[in-house]
Amino acid sequence: MENLMFVYRSCKVIWTLLITILGYASSLPVGDDSICTAEELAKYSIIFTGKWSQTAFPKQYPLYRPPAQWSSMLGVTHSSDYSMWKKNEYASNGVRDFAEKGEAWVLMKEIEEAGEKIQSVHGIFSAPAISSGTGHTSTELEVHSRHPLVSFVVRIVPSPDWFVGIDSLSLCEGDHWMEEVSVDLFPYDAGTDSGFTFSSPNFATIPQDTVTEITCSSPSHPANSFYYPKLKILPPIAQVTMVKIKKNQLGLPVPYLNLPAKSNEIIDSVSETPLDCEVSQWSSWGLCRGVCRKTGTKIRTRFVLLQPANNGMPCPNLDEETGCEPENCV
Repeated sequence: MENLMFVYRSCKVIWTLLITILGYASSLPVGDDSICTAEELAKYSIIFTGKWSQTAFPKQYPLYRPPAQWSSMLGVTHSSDYSMWKKNEYASNGVRDFAEKGEAWVLMKEIEEAGEKIQSVHGIFSAPAISSGTGHTSTELEVHSRHPLVSFVVRIVPSPDWFVGIDSLSLCEGDHWMEEVSVDLFPYDAGTDSGFTFSSPNFATIPQDTVTEITCSSPSHPANSFYYPKLKILPPIAQVTMVKIKKNQLGLPVPYLNLPAKSNEIIDSVSETPLDCEVSQWSSWGLCRGVCRKTGTKIRTRFVLLQPANNGMPCPNLDEETGCEPENCV
């Protein structure tokens, strides 16, 4: 009988330990590859720099109605249980509305619901829009050791459903927070509108496609505003920098004094993307003109579709002449 009681008590202890371990494991972020053991909270300055210039992106560069610009930034600090957007996956309704129209209400609701249901969100941050393709905007964000990931989106304006952003970038490296992080940003297609150019009319993608990166050769259509077949990769259209705000001896944040003012023009050098001239197909040959019983001439023409820029291939001749025999001679 004593042996049975001993076995019972031993099993009860083991079961209690197992429940405790499983309970602790369930409280950790799902799918988190490395646990952050840094101090609980850290604050960062986040600076978004637009590099969308006519020099770097000369093809169909929007100059008016509206000119090239950036929407406000909407971002979140979170755990691996939450994802704002992800390459090769379908965009949520909130990301669709933001990428197509710059409307943030649905996306904000999705973030809030994720935070309430699975406690995967620590905080939301935003930064003002930039009224030109080049310039700066900035704000502050706070990360937590259980929510060390940063995601955000900024809409490219004008565009069908194009945006730039970061998906789940961790600012924690084991037992410490990173001091500074800079990331070059490239355009993405939300997969909800099939327009090819910055100013394309609304044309819903049915069925919806996944989020894809736009490159100099994809989509592989000459009408695409980012189609530069002579390039290997597109130059960065934007950049984001996150700088940890240090604390002074009193424990108060020390302001980051080198923050650029919002919408300042970019001072550093910008890469020049060559743009070749594009011309239309030849027209039909015109009437043959000349004196009867002598060789006459006829002409065909074409016109410029896209002017060259940044030492791109110049335009060829726009008219061509050839010999012919005049018709209707008596």
